[in-house]
Amino acid sequence: MNEMELLNLLDLGEDQEVEFKSAEGGLPRSIWETVSSFANTEGGYLILGVKEKGGQYHITGITNPELQRKAFWDGHNDANKLSRPLCRENDVQILTVQEKTLLLIHIPQASRTQRPIYINGNPLTGTYKRNFEGDYHCPEAEIRQMLRDAGDEPQDGNILENFTLDDLDTETFKAYRNRFASREPDHPFLALDDQNLLEKLGGWRSDRKSGRFGLTTAGLLMFGKEKSILEAFPRYLVDYQEHLSDDPEVRWTFRLSLDGRWESNIFNFYARVYRRLTDDLEVPFKLDKLGIRQGETHVHEALREALINCLVHADHHSSRPIKIIKRRDRIEFLNPGRLRISLIQLYEGGISDPRNPTILKMFQLLGLGEKSGSGMPKILRAWREQSWLKPLVSENLDLDMTQMTLPLISLIPDEIDREIKNIVGSTYNHLSEFDRFILVLAHRFDSISNADIKLHREEHPREIGERLKYLVQQGLLKSSGHGRGTRYSLQGKIEPDLFSNPNISSEHNKLSSEHNKLSSEHNKLSSEHYADLLKIAEPVRSKKRVSPAQVKAIILKLCGDDFLPLRTLAKLLDRAPDTLRIHYINPMLKDGLLELKYPIKHTHSQQAYRTKKDIP
Repeated sequence: MNEMELLNLLDLGEDQEVEFKSAEGGLPRSIWETVSSFANTEGGYLILGVKEKGGQYHITGITNPELQRKAFWDGHNDANKLSRPLCRENDVQILTVQEKTLLLIHIPQASRTQRPIYINGNPLTGTYKRNFEGDYHCPEAEIRQMLRDAGDEPQDGNILENFTLDDLDTETFKAYRNRFASREPDHPFLALDDQNLLEKLGGWRSDRKSGRFGLTTAGLLMFGKEKSILEAFPRYLVDYQEHLSDDPEVRWTFRLSLDGRWESNIFNFYARVYRRLTDDLEVPFKLDKLGIRQGETHVHEALREALINCLVHADHHSSRPIKIIKRRDRIEFLNPGRLRISLIQLYEGGISDPRNPTILKMFQLLGLGEKSGSGMPKILRAWREQSWLKPLVSENLDLDMTQMTLPLISLIPDEIDREIKNIVGSTYNHLSEFDRFILVLAHRFDSISNADIKLHREEHPREIGERLKYLVQQGLLKSSGHGRGTRYSLQGKIEPDLFSNPNISSEHNKLSSEHNKLSSEHNKLSSEHYADLLKIAEPVRSKKRVSPAQVKAIILKLCGDDFLPLRTLAKLLDRAPDTLRIHYINPMLKDGLLELKYPIKHTHSQQAYRTKKDIP
């Protein structure tokens, strides 16, 4: 890193990749928490000799750089301080900037076999992760997931105590055998009885060291009865939903989940879901060299790969579900567990590290599922052939989920341009090409992150972050979450809750019409009146951190004369509508500070709020 790059970092301040410390009294103790957090997320830089004051960062320098560098290496190589060394010699540098001496330490991202990186000898209390400019303790469930992933033993190969062949669904195993026979009728495995065939598949195993034998995790998950699977994995859940209605009150048009009507093992789930994914796929079939219609297109093949990837990479010990959602313009695949390789490696292909390799082998014997990491390149090829928006893969570090989104429409068709213009207004015409591109992504994926945009662009994540910040300030995007978990969506669209329990009717869903049926009242406000409201909102709008009491006081002023809808309030205050509704509007209604424009129907599409007249 050179002087100019460092000065640019000072201007931008701390974030998920950079931490400044003054280090005036020597190497700070808190440095090791930051080392752990950087290593367990995506790496970063520690810069010693910089002090923060009033939100500004100033180079103060350090007087003993060699001593601090030695102190760092001593702690770095001490197993009682740091669980394992990560840095190489050239990761620690002494720099001179503005005639002051700084110590720059680069912390690389730990691989899945190295995680968790923890301090003070205890992974459960000493494991941290990075979230924006802060270091936070990882919850125990996340740490245990890291420990599971770090092992070389397949997660689906262990022998289950007290489970037998009686825990398998005979019809599922029969269907698997029949499909196997139709593909390779002369395969020697087919001459075996069920138990010996299951053993060849990896669903039944003997352990020579312990003398134990029995059903494996892969065998139970792939072919098991629902009741037996839930006894072994009480939080097991596979969930397929179709959201194909224009009516925002319709939560799904079709759903397949654990309801007792079918044996919800992985093989059955795959067979049922793949048919649903491809039944109405509007992709023309192609002809081969002989002019014969092919059985499937590259898009069908890609959907199959995406579905199998979701199943074989899932952490079945997690409390999170496997969830697949088919929408009119995209398909979303969500599985519990972080990526076991980097995003760059995933998109480039050639590397495969499945969490459940035995289940993958079972699919591969049927001609399903790719080896050597070729699945993602095939998905990308199919989407390029259709000129569709590039598939997005992202990690939700807070939920320990991985999501793949496959859009089903072109990158920027004319109708999308019109839709976005209708949402953001005439400002759209004055935006840069990059800003428009970000809005298109936000429109097509409902919500995006910095990392999602990076997959499509060459700009540095910091530059992307600056554009996202600008679009939020302009009221064109709204943000939710913080740090690497921050996601951005168009102000005129509501981000769906992909992880909520669909059986629970929440207030969020009851009020969805408040966001989807946009109120016209904002447009009716005169420009002068709106300018006055902006001045009132300025103390909150210009700051991200203000007291709840101050926010409430500003809301009361804004709503003092007229009924204002939630969307208008959110735009005035530069806050997410859900945040305002949950933390301010609903409590203020309950306390009698606000009144409803339509008190009889709380979910009225043009609901609005006004300060009660008897409030001083």
